[in-house]
Amino acid sequence: MRTFNLIYIKNRRKELQISLQEMAVSLGFKNASTYMKYERGDYSFKAEHLPLLAKELNCKIENFFSLNVVKTATKRKRKAN
Repeated sequence: MRTFNLIYIKNRRKELQISLQEMAVSLGFKNASTYMKYERGDYSFKAEHLPLLAKELNCKIENFFSLNVVKTATKRKRKAN
């Protein structure tokens, strides 16, 4: 299962020294606090945001997704002796 990786987006933005305000402007948001709510996960990025994010963060869209492996528990039947 793939999940959207907000930590990657935040870390990449910081690595490139891009401010919240710069990200807000590039995505067409009114202010930095609105963008911050998306980056924190309060709001969900929309599909049309992904190419803009990728361009600003100089990466591929697939970098925004991480593969999570779900652990499943199995029960073993004990053999009677």
